[in-house]
Amino acid sequence: MGASFDGAKGARWSYRRDFGRVRLLMIDSRCGRILDGERSMLGAEELDWIIAETDGDYDHLLIGTSLPWLLAPALHDLECWNEKLADGARGQLIARWSEKLRRAGDLEHWAAFKRSFDALGQLIVDVADGRHTEPGHPAPATVCVLSGDVHHAYVSQAHFEQPTQAAVYQLTCSPVHNFVPRLMKLAFRLAWSPVAERTVRRLLALITPVPSSTVRWQREAGPFFGNELMTFVAEDRSAVVELAKTRSNHLGEHHSIASELRVVHRQQLSGG
Repeated sequence: MGASFDGAKGARWSYRRDFGRVRLLMIDSRCGRILDGERSMLGAEELDWIIAETDGDYDHLLIGTSLPWLLAPALHDLECWNEKLADGARGQLIARWSEKLRRAGDLEHWAAFKRSFDALGQLIVDVADGRHTEPGHPAPATVCVLSGDVHHAYVSQAHFEQPTQAAVYQLTCSPVHNFVPRLMKLAFRLAWSPVAERTVRRLLALITPVPSSTVRWQREAGPFFGNELMTFVAEDRSAVVELAKTRSNHLGEHHSIASELRVVHRQQLSGG
C-alpha cells in the first residue's frame, strides 16, 4: 500500500495490513499533530481515512500507535487536566504556565489530546460493537491497541458505559530497555493504584476538575521493566498475549536473547 498525501500534512505514514483474519492498522501519532487552535493528535482527513480502514470482516483488530492510548489512570488524569489548563480554563497566566509544564514534562500522549483520545475511543467502541463489520458477520472478538515508548510494559482492559461485544485491551511493551530510575519505577507503580488515582484527582480538582471520560480501564498485568518482548497469537476468534523479559538488562557475550527470555505474563484475551 503506497503512501498518499493531503495538502496540509504531506505524506501519511499510517497504513493497514491484513494477516488472514487479523487486521493491523498502524496510526502515525507523531507527524500529523495539530498544536495550534484545537489540539489534535491527527488531522481530520487522516482520522477519516483511519475510520474507513476499519470497515470489513475480520476476527481481531490491532491498532498500532507508538504512544499508549491508555496510560496509568493517575498519569492520564494529569495530562488531561494539564491540557484543560493550557487551553485557558483558569485564565491566560495559568495557561502559559501549563503550556510550559506540558513541554518540559513531555505531556504528549493521547490523554493530552482529549478530543483525539475520545475520537479513538468512539471508533474502538463502534468497531467492538460491530458497526464497521460487513452485514451478517459478527463483531471482532478483540480490539487491541499496541503501543510502547513508555519504558515499561503492561496489559490493561478497557470498559465502557455500555459493554461491547469485543474485548478491548491496551497492550504496551517497550522492547529496548531505557534505564528507569528507582524513583520513577515507584511512580509508575503508584500511578496504577486506585488510591493514587483518587488522590491525584482530588488534588488536581483544587485548581480545576479533571475532565470526565466515558472509558474506564483496569490493569491486568505489569508494570514490568527491562528488555521485553510481547507476542500476540490469534487462532480463529481466540487470542492470547504473552510477555517475556530478559533475566537481566545486560546479556553476557556468550548468551543469546532467546536463552535469556522468560515468560512473566500470559493471558487469554478471547476464546479459550
